[in-house]
Amino acid sequence: MPNSVPVTDNKTSKVPNSRDQQLIQWLRSQGYRSAGAIKPMSGDAGFRRYFRMVEEDSEVIVVDSPPKFCNNQAFIDVGERLAKQDIAVPEILAVDLEQGFFVIQDFGATLLADTLTPDTVMHRYRQALMLLPKLMSSEANEQLPLYDADFVRTELNIFSEWLCEHYLQLTLDDSDKLELEHCFNHLVANVEAQPKVFMHRDFHSRNLMVLDNDALGVIDFQDAVYGPVTYDAVSLLRDCYVKWPTSTVDTLFGEFIPLAEKQLGLEYSIDTWKRWFDLMGIQRHVKAAGIFARLKLRDNKDGYIKDIPLTLSYIVDIANRYPELTFLAQFVENRVIPAVEQKSI
Repeated sequence: MPNSVPVTDNKTSKVPNSRDQQLIQWLRSQGYRSAGAIKPMSGDAGFRRYFRMVEEDSEVIVVDSPPKFCNNQAFIDVGERLAKQDIAVPEILAVDLEQGFFVIQDFGATLLADTLTPDTVMHRYRQALMLLPKLMSSEANEQLPLYDADFVRTELNIFSEWLCEHYLQLTLDDSDKLELEHCFNHLVANVEAQPKVFMHRDFHSRNLMVLDNDALGVIDFQDAVYGPVTYDAVSLLRDCYVKWPTSTVDTLFGEFIPLAEKQLGLEYSIDTWKRWFDLMGIQRHVKAAGIFARLKLRDNKDGYIKDIPLTLSYIVDIANRYPELTFLAQFVENRVIPAVEQKSI
């Protein structure tokens, strides 16, 4: 996670930068008297910064979301769409789109990830899976950006460029690139074959909050797209940050299928669902491994490097089940993982 310094105008504290000063000034213009004492929180994988502020015995979240890098209108629009489906999303209390400043409802500090144990995982994940039909049923999904072949190929190329070449400094010859492209073609075709629905795109244990009433709140939804039906389910069940037994994942995914089919009004074979789910997970993990490397190299965010080994292990495990992805499984197992291990020594 990125490191943040306290934003404060106390004389004894570090002098805030101009962006911090603008934020404090805006908060005061909105009537927040505690603007000078906001406390930084862990950030996300993007350009946003988050702060907690105590105002009149209640806490709110302050968001610095630079409009040059962040689609702030999408945060508003998607949030309103989800709220209409009775999904708990943070209420926006104040906003300045031009500057990229928000004050939003504080959902507390308990992530779904914080509550997961072998004893609670089934209950908690069932809670989360029950949200997916609501997400799918949100209005005018066709107006969202389309998660199409070009979108997917751009994401997959992050793996080759940022993880393999830049971070690990692996040399990919023409044969390697061609074989990877063949594997990636199967992943792209898998995306195109699936029914399209609202896709959160980061629906996992760190983006779901356990609220005071024990319900789940949804955050980090601003990058939603119109995409394949299994994406959010595999994001949750094959989370880059935690791994559960195959039997647990299979049971939960089996429970997701009728929920999705009811929402879609369509039925597919179990084998079709399984292939969609498996290849969707591989595509997501290939992309994520590349993004974790890019976060370190381009954005100076080291906190995600430790998640690369688990992410790669998913690729090897699942790709080995599909003959058409044998090269990808062997490439990751024999070249990428050893290079990652060597890098961490």
